[in-house]
Amino acid sequence: MTRLFILLITLLMHFANLSAQTGAPGNRPVAGQMNIGNMYGKIIGLNSQKPVEGASIQFLQNRLDTNTKKKKDIILATIITTKKGEFNIEGLPVNGTFKLQVSAIGYYSYEVKVSFDINSKPGDAFNAAVKDLGNIKLKENEKELENVTVIANKPLLEMYLDKKVYNVEKDISTTGGTAVDVMKNIPSVNVDIDGNVTMRNASPQIFIDGRPSALSLDQIPADQIASVEIITNPSAKYDASGGGSGILNIILKKNRKAGYNGNLRTNIDSRGRPGFGGDINIKQNKINFFGAGMFASRKNISTVSSNRIDFLGADTAKILQKNNPVNKGYFAFGRAGLDFFIDNRNTLTLSANMVRGKFDVTDLLNIYRDTIRNFTTISESAIRSLYADISFKNTGFRAGFKHNFAREGRELTADANFNESNNTNTSDYSSRFYDANGNPKPFAGAERATGGGNTRFYTVQTDYVNPLSKTQKIETGLRIAARDYNSWNDNYIQNPVTKQYILIPDIGVQYKFNDVVYAAYSTYSQQIKNFSYQLGLRVESSNYQGNLISKNQEFSNEFPLSIFPSVFLSQKINQQQDIQVNYSRKINRPSFFQILPFVDFSDSLNLSVGNPDLLPEFTNLAEISYSNQYKPGHSFLASLYGKNTSNLITRYQYKAPNTDPTKPDSVIYNSYANASRSYTIGLELTGKNKLTKWWEITSNLNFFDVTLEAKNISGVSNSSRFSWFAKLNNSFSLPKNYSIQLTGDYQASTILPVNSGRGSGGGMYGGGMFGQTQNIAQGYILPVYGVDISFKKDFLKNKAASLTLQINDIFRSRTYETHAETVYFIQDNYRQRDPQVVRLNFSWRFGKFDVALFKRKNMKGETDSMQGMGQ
Repeated sequence: MTRLFILLITLLMHFANLSAQTGAPGNRPVAGQMNIGNMYGKIIGLNSQKPVEGASIQFLQNRLDTNTKKKKDIILATIITTKKGEFNIEGLPVNGTFKLQVSAIGYYSYEVKVSFDINSKPGDAFNAAVKDLGNIKLKENEKELENVTVIANKPLLEMYLDKKVYNVEKDISTTGGTAVDVMKNIPSVNVDIDGNVTMRNASPQIFIDGRPSALSLDQIPADQIASVEIITNPSAKYDASGGGSGILNIILKKNRKAGYNGNLRTNIDSRGRPGFGGDINIKQNKINFFGAGMFASRKNISTVSSNRIDFLGADTAKILQKNNPVNKGYFAFGRAGLDFFIDNRNTLTLSANMVRGKFDVTDLLNIYRDTIRNFTTISESAIRSLYADISFKNTGFRAGFKHNFAREGRELTADANFNESNNTNTSDYSSRFYDANGNPKPFAGAERATGGGNTRFYTVQTDYVNPLSKTQKIETGLRIAARDYNSWNDNYIQNPVTKQYILIPDIGVQYKFNDVVYAAYSTYSQQIKNFSYQLGLRVESSNYQGNLISKNQEFSNEFPLSIFPSVFLSQKINQQQDIQVNYSRKINRPSFFQILPFVDFSDSLNLSVGNPDLLPEFTNLAEISYSNQYKPGHSFLASLYGKNTSNLITRYQYKAPNTDPTKPDSVIYNSYANASRSYTIGLELTGKNKLTKWWEITSNLNFFDVTLEAKNISGVSNSSRFSWFAKLNNSFSLPKNYSIQLTGDYQASTILPVNSGRGSGGGMYGGGMFGQTQNIAQGYILPVYGVDISFKKDFLKNKAASLTLQINDIFRSRTYETHAETVYFIQDNYRQRDPQVVRLNFSWRFGKFDVALFKRKNMKGETDSMQGMGQ
């Protein structure tokens, strides 16, 4: 509490100091000056004599800037011409001379000095304060029109030295899908068949609009995503948590054009599962409203098998499991918000989102087991049926404020976020056992497991940017993130006679915890000719408190203040080539589940228990990047990166006496420990090439070697593996508004992610009664590849409608196969999910960006908005 009090006091002083620095804006009206002037006119083309719609009109006046004590041109008003080329600006000062500037796409700029005739008509001042500027003629610029065609068409991938930007609106294969589908096509990112995302063999942090989010990727509609920023080595400005995994920042769509615009869409897949959605944006004066919603139904079918050999002292057990789980249900997404442009320097944003979902899982697990004991084989089999009912909901709110100072580029932002997630699940199991001759054994009764949880996530953050000069800038900020979590789980067994479910004591668990992370950062950047650098420093501290309610046990831990520096150096070789070197330090704190010293009995043959002695792991990241825009439409980015982690948190297994006093035998426990260290070194190559006017290709190659030193853990050896990953994205623009997108990826054999939870095949999609937990430190993933294709046809006026046909995994090759070995077992898992699913999507875009839409005579409100959002 003391630390929280100090941080809040610092935050208040931070705001007070900035408020004192705000100063008087340079464009305040002169005392006594009458702002009753009204100027209007019309913009037409010189040669065409046709009205110019959407031309930008600016009125400027030379005044004294109270900050610099020098005179400069101050923008008094900005307006956009109507469909008829007309403009009308009111509220202008009647004294002095103005500079009128006109600019429009495809025309040369125009500038002229104008003024009111107040002095020449002193007896008719009010009439003199209204002036018709007549028809202003702009000369056509054919060269600029040619360039506009190129600029307006955003590429699928934009590459920068500090990040890559993937423009989702150009990706036709993700229409009607979720953020998981988007990630499958992004360079540097690998997605397995369950939607688990890795970047450079680590799980990245997921941000939405620059802030951490509690939404999962499969809860975010792809149609609501404008772009994704891929940040492989974040600076000190970003959260240091998450280790060296990088950040995927999802930018949601929000249009601020005057008028209204939106999109309606619907889709259906080859399994007869429909979906529909839409979004709308309305901009008028100082209010910008945005809203979106969608409903999606899904039916996922998997093929799962597991082959395992258990070494049980003198005995050996061979276990084979096969099943085909089916998961069907729906989820709905809603999002709404507004921007309120208080004035030309202050903007308030309020938004909310809501997600609801419900899924039913059915499965039939076939199990075969041979136990070799004293040269005798005992065979048995079982059939286990599963029905699970899973539901979840997520609600989030965000309030943000942005203030633009008089100096260009200087700004203050503050926002508060709240997110709450709830989930419940009920699983019913029924098992029948058979002997070697296929004769059924006595039925032991059905089982039921119920559970649920609630998570509340709060963040408060403020950031301040101050450009000290044209070549120097400082950024600083404060952040508090808090999370409250509670969960419960109960297990029941059915009475075979009464059919009633009876609670099994001492197996259920209920717990709750809360954790808080405090952070502050500052960066300083400077450009010296073609060389630029950024130095950053972040300070973080955290603590957590947990309560195992079912056992009346409390736990707490406090991680001390840690410093996380970052250094970014950039040298511009010429107009086409750049080179950058960067370094940062990160942390990965153990989760509550990893340190909870409670035995999880949900799988009787694979008991899990946390390790309260776990330490946080620290990672040093370094990267050297070279970028070459060697000709228009062609670019190349090469990155040599390294990662060194100490006290790496990894899973391992050990044998110990059973905690159940009625069972004197020894059992295998799955837990976590700190390995000595791990090393990763890799080379990533990304190319973007426009081979012809109709064919663009984006390629990504990633070669890396991972070494894990874990000999300090009993029963675990060191492991190392070289691997590589490739992804290819082809976009074809064909005549008559047809387009095709063909993507493919290949992942060579790689070491299993060291910080993942249970191995593949567990949980709702195929966890067996004989268990499938893997030792992460001694396993690997087998090679996997897949190809997807999409076809799109645009039609109607201005391509307002489109029809898209998508086929995923057209060769049915995308599987997830793993191999794991320990002193206790050898296990091979195989999974395939949803190959060759076809989805047909229809989309219709509507909108009108006419300033006359709301019958307004002037656009000063729009002017304020444009200036306010210009930063």
